[in-house]
Amino acid sequence: MTSTSTAAPTRPTSPAKVASASFIGTTVEYYDFFIYGTAAALVFPEVFFPNSTPLVGTLLSFATFGVGFLARPVGGVVFGHFGDRVGRKKMLVISLVTMGAATVLMGLMPTYATIGILAPILLTVLRLVQGFAVGGEWGGATLMAVEHAPEGKRGFYGAFPQMGAPAGVGLATIAFYFASQLAPDAFLAWGWRLPFLFSAVLVVVGLFIRLTIAESPEFEKVRENSARVKLPVAEAIRRHPKEILLVAGTYLSQGVFAYITMSYLVGYGTNVVGIERPSVLLGVFLASVVAVVLYAVFGALGDKWGRKTTYLLGAVLMLLSIVPAFALINTGSALNFSIAIIMVFGIAMAPAGGVTGSLFSMVFTPEVRYSGASVGYTLSQILGSAFAPLIATALYAKYGSSVPVVVYLLVVAAISVVSVLLLPGKLGKPENAGVVTHDSVATQATPAGTPAGARRT
Repeated sequence: MTSTSTAAPTRPTSPAKVASASFIGTTVEYYDFFIYGTAAALVFPEVFFPNSTPLVGTLLSFATFGVGFLARPVGGVVFGHFGDRVGRKKMLVISLVTMGAATVLMGLMPTYATIGILAPILLTVLRLVQGFAVGGEWGGATLMAVEHAPEGKRGFYGAFPQMGAPAGVGLATIAFYFASQLAPDAFLAWGWRLPFLFSAVLVVVGLFIRLTIAESPEFEKVRENSARVKLPVAEAIRRHPKEILLVAGTYLSQGVFAYITMSYLVGYGTNVVGIERPSVLLGVFLASVVAVVLYAVFGALGDKWGRKTTYLLGAVLMLLSIVPAFALINTGSALNFSIAIIMVFGIAMAPAGGVTGSLFSMVFTPEVRYSGASVGYTLSQILGSAFAPLIATALYAKYGSSVPVVVYLLVVAAISVVSVLLLPGKLGKPENAGVVTHDSVATQATPAGTPAGARRT
């Protein structure tokens, strides 16, 4: 059965409006995903694993945190498939509602004291739902921003959905900062639930904004040219296996460093170094604000310097920053903790974060772009981000020192430096001339012997 391509055209949406919608939507989604990380460091060991020692409780809590990443490739495949088949916009609406529902249910869930072992089981299930939803979020939001962007400004507009990650971290952290002002007993009894329940308000705002924007113009052209493929994920893997692996390796350090700074170091700074919890949370919040601003700056610079060059700068800065950052944190000073987090999360990661969306999405052709970018991105999350806090906690527990943790992060950063060097494109040159657009779809999406205009269904 074939579908028609004569659907009424939609009114185009301005790139600025799409970028703003992508930013707000990803902020909401990552707020939901990141508050779990903060809660895993500060609350869940006591609330859901009370019969364990503090160390085991923390390990179990971070394990449930990592489980969410196991569902991300599934979400990336499912949302990528339908995003390349029926459109980016519909998938973004579904992912937002799914994420919000899971997060609010976490805020309403009974604790171990109420329902026993069923509590951590339900928590894990809801974390899997979160992972599934966010697995399709990044690719869709990024493509909406990049594919609406005018030539020469893909890096700048592509930075907006990336800015949603640190903005989500900032919102999640400041929400827990205010909740932690409650008395300790009140915070553990009900105060920790407030950031989860606040998600309902954010989801309504994000949903309203996403429903007002038009579908991606490049997807519309793919549909008009009858270039959609039946199995976009399989086609992306067949055509771009090397690029998918390089995207995963390139993003590895950014994902690991993000979850180490916003989750592991929150617990490390509070429980190991002895810094007051509000001071630790405030430091992460300030770093997030710096990151949001610098992501936009480096996104724009990526259009001039080249996105590959800009990402490489960030990968190298992450490699160089982690040793002095841990040295500052280990002083036990709240001010030094904030400086360290700003140095890593706010500054060193910003060049890479600012161009991630535009760099990765342009590696793939439009008809498999959602699938290819999502699979590479979520593969990196599984290999790196998922259990980074758990690995760091286990390393410190075994050796009683932060040195093995630093070595672990140095290795991860080195892998990303090598991977970005191997990505397609030349250093020091803007990629606009080499961007794959719909003009090449007919030849790349159609097998030999098939007319260029024939639709594959």
